[in-house]
Amino acid sequence: MQFSSRTKKFTTNSQTELYSHPLLFYVQPPLENISLVEFETFAVERLKLLKTIENLGVSYVKLSDQYIKKLEAESKALNFLYRTEATGLLPNGGSETLVYTTEVDLFRYRFNDLYPKQKLEFLHRNNLQYDTISVEEKKALHDKLVSSSYAFSGITVEDQDFYKVPFQDALDLVRLRKVYLKAGYVYIPHQEIVTIVLNDFRTRLSKALALTARSLPAVHSDERLQPLLNHLSHAYVGQDYSNQKNVGKISLEQIDSLSGKSFPLCMRQIHQSLRENHHLRHGGRMQYGLFLKGIGLSLEQALQFWRSEFIKGKVDADKFDKAYAYSIRHMFGKEGKRTDYTPYSCMKVILSNAPSQGDYHGCPFRHSDPELLKQKLQVYKVSPSGIIQILELIKGMHYQLACQKYFELTHNVEEASFSLNHPNQYFIESQKVLAGGRDIKRETDAPQKPQENSTKAPSAAPEAAANTQDVAEMTEELDSFFQDA
Repeated sequence: MQFSSRTKKFTTNSQTELYSHPLLFYVQPPLENISLVEFETFAVERLKLLKTIENLGVSYVKLSDQYIKKLEAESKALNFLYRTEATGLLPNGGSETLVYTTEVDLFRYRFNDLYPKQKLEFLHRNNLQYDTISVEEKKALHDKLVSSSYAFSGITVEDQDFYKVPFQDALDLVRLRKVYLKAGYVYIPHQEIVTIVLNDFRTRLSKALALTARSLPAVHSDERLQPLLNHLSHAYVGQDYSNQKNVGKISLEQIDSLSGKSFPLCMRQIHQSLRENHHLRHGGRMQYGLFLKGIGLSLEQALQFWRSEFIKGKVDADKFDKAYAYSIRHMFGKEGKRTDYTPYSCMKVILSNAPSQGDYHGCPFRHSDPELLKQKLQVYKVSPSGIIQILELIKGMHYQLACQKYFELTHNVEEASFSLNHPNQYFIESQKVLAGGRDIKRETDAPQKPQENSTKAPSAAPEAAANTQDVAEMTEELDSFFQDA
């Protein structure tokens, strides 16, 4: 998320002063003029970073060497400058907790990454004027400071600054017995001052989020912003699987075998139901049909696949051609508005169109009863310890991580080298593992773009709003085509 080019063009003296330090409390909002497309891009990228941090916090012990190393690598991979603004946006789906927790984790990492001089400058700029104790007081408390401060020796205590802070401002350190407490004050070594700064940041962030939540009704009344904010709750900015570079490379005879080896659990479940019942309701056809299109099924193959399966049930060939064939051609962009529809991302599967009785679509880790899911995992030969790990992730509502753990367990991989966010990504990564790590050309060729509400190059705001409305209309049209006759 790079502001560099725009900063040079629009920044005033006050703006230069505001952004002269690499870390901010986000007290002052940015004063620059940006387009709605840029606004959406920055918000989506920020949420992507926060989601990455959340996943790392679940997979690794926070602040461990492995956690810091992974976070460092992810930050570089995402190409984020540290002068980014907190989004302050709360899409539907419980994102307030995500924003709060992960922004705190990100702030901690960034503060610890500052040089000592920058830390002192940050404290001064934000009026966090904690007094350092005098040399005489340090000598008088020398033994107490050595015994109470973690990993300190007498020599380092003499070289270290200590801050005298009211104990209520450092309850975390008191609880962990990492500081010396005397007469209502704690003596905090310089390296632990991040705890005090984080408490201040939490307070500010909590108030800001509360104010934002109260102002959302007014923001949603703005016709320019409403579609953008609605889009953020389902935002997907990963690889685009609608461009079929692999088209025709998957044969119909391979699907049964691939479903057991390389399909994510959601698609494996739908495929099994289709084979058993010879029919799927429109939610399942949408989710599974777009997935098959994404892995390389051509239009002709798709028509043959669905027709051959449906006519085994209660649908004859004539009824299939009248009620279902048009919708399949429409999905491939050959009918209607000729739109090339994108396979569903994990977020879309999890958050939209929850399955009801008789449906088989959705995310098994999100929508299935835990006991039924446990039985299904046992049938698929997932180890008892692996099932426990998956169910624990589900309890914490980490559904994508549960699916990633399922991938690791079924592919005998100790740790997946990717962050799962799309069923078609699961398929590609599975094929790479089964092929001995060889890359798939399709993956390198496919461009990056958001699902459905594409984030395009900066353009006029009215055009962005119009594009969003067109996509919503096309999605509704496609849904209607898939309804049962």
